[in-house]
Amino acid sequence: MQRISSRLTRTSSLSTLLTQTIKRSSNTHSLKSANLQKQQEPAIPGHFLKWGSLGFVRTSRFATGFTPLEPKPLDSIMDIERAKTKSPEDLASIWDDYHLGRGHIGASMKAKLYQLLVQRAADCKYFVIPLWRGSGYTTMFAQVQMPHMIFTGLEDYKSRGTQASPYLTVKFYTEFAESKDLVLIRGDIVFTSKLTDEEAEWILETAQSFYLNDVRYKLVEQFNKQTRDFEFKDVLRSLNMPIM
Repeated sequence: MQRISSRLTRTSSLSTLLTQTIKRSSNTHSLKSANLQKQQEPAIPGHFLKWGSLGFVRTSRFATGFTPLEPKPLDSIMDIERAKTKSPEDLASIWDDYHLGRGHIGASMKAKLYQLLVQRAADCKYFVIPLWRGSGYTTMFAQVQMPHMIFTGLEDYKSRGTQASPYLTVKFYTEFAESKDLVLIRGDIVFTSKLTDEEAEWILETAQSFYLNDVRYKLVEQFNKQTRDFEFKDVLRSLNMPIM
């Protein structure tokens, strides 16, 4: 499959911006092992009945080193012919439930919103998102090249560039966009030691909000086009996070 993430041209203005953003980020505390263990509890067995109705292939309990450049095709995850018989609401519900608690996240969106996301991502491919943890936040760097999103730690990206390992990769499936006005979304946590399912879900939802909300999107535009005007504290304010 064609490589998702092309090597970035790291201009001095963007490099300076990333450095400033890192300095504003505070060190975060690791999650308690008890909380991590809780996140890794098996999913409710009863869900297998719903997954089976769509022919889901469930081969592993947790994500294990998912390769972001080779995301799974939809027909390797579900029986598309069976899915065609489901209503958009049922299909979205089954898709979401199937991905619970496994180092993956499932979501969906309307086709119209997806098209807006594609349009805006083509113009602004990068952004930074603070992830709150306890008494501070860590900052994630987002690379958006639809139908894919890749998230990695900003400090990792700063030190290793496009060679930095992604924490979370996201694929948008458009097979039902026309017939059901539905785009399915799958997120794969590459390192479950770095992100919980809940954190990954929050990162994805927050990233989408910055691209789909007109007010928040102005910050994305500043980050990509007017780096001198961009202030990371404006991102914190928009998320009601304290400025450290």
